Amino acid sequence: MRLDDYRVVLCRSQPEGWVAEIPAIPGCYAVMPTREEALAELEEVFEMIAAEYGEKGLPLPADSTAIVNA
Repeated sequence: MRLDDYRVVLCRSQPEGWVAEIPAIPGCYAVMPTREEALAELEEVFEMIAAEYGEKGLPLPADSTAIVNA
């Protein structure tokens, strides 16, 4: 699976920070000062987690994220 196969949640962490995460994958999140930096860091975190799953011979979790209130 690729990053594009998942829903990404992006929200403010503090007045000076952003959190980007993929709720379907435990531990797949990034906290950075700007939205752009958070999304870029999330891509790197996703790639690291995907590599770990691959090394263990495990599939990445399927995206089951439901958008409840947008």
